Amino acid sequence: MNEEPNIINLSDEELEKQQETAEQPIDDSGNSTDANTDVPAEEELTDNDSESKKDDNESQLEELKKVIEDNAREDERPSSRNLTFSKILGGDILTTKAVRSQVWLILLIAFFTMVYVSNRYNCQKKLIEIDKLENELQNAKYKALSISSELTELSRESNVLEKLKANNDTTLKISSQPPYIVNTEE
Repeated sequence: MNEEPNIINLSDEELEKQQETAEQPIDDSGNSTDANTDVPAEEELTDNDSESKKDDNESQLEELKKVIEDNAREDERPSSRNLTFSKILGGDILTTKAVRSQVWLILLIAFFTMVYVSNRYNCQKKLIEIDKLENELQNAKYKALSISSELTELSRESNVLEKLKANNDTTLKISSQPPYIVNTEE
């Protein structure tokens, strides 16, 4: 099994040491050789072997760089499958890649929700105002009807004569004979 060291917990010095050992050539026995030491001629590596080892070292460096890039960003932690109530309340759900990729959709939904709520609030205010005005109109109709009936009562001939007699303003009386029709020729 290929065990990779925990890259996140390594200090800068340990990381540099690993990179230096990856850059040093490795001899046939598996030991790394220093570039400053003299290698006897019979143990000298061929060009193909050295190129393949350089390729291996470069591929290891590439893998190391890739692992570092993958693990270096803390905000890109892979989300776990289990979603708990504490993660939702703690705000961990907002750091997931799926939520951040849908930010504009979430903002659009929030905007339309606010428009919907404000529209409903305005409609309720207008309905309350309409009810108030209808009550005022009904009260005005009742008042107009009662005033009209009072006016009719006061303008009757009998009431007018009684008021005049009470004030001694007139000598008018109700006639005791019925009216008759006078015919005239034209």
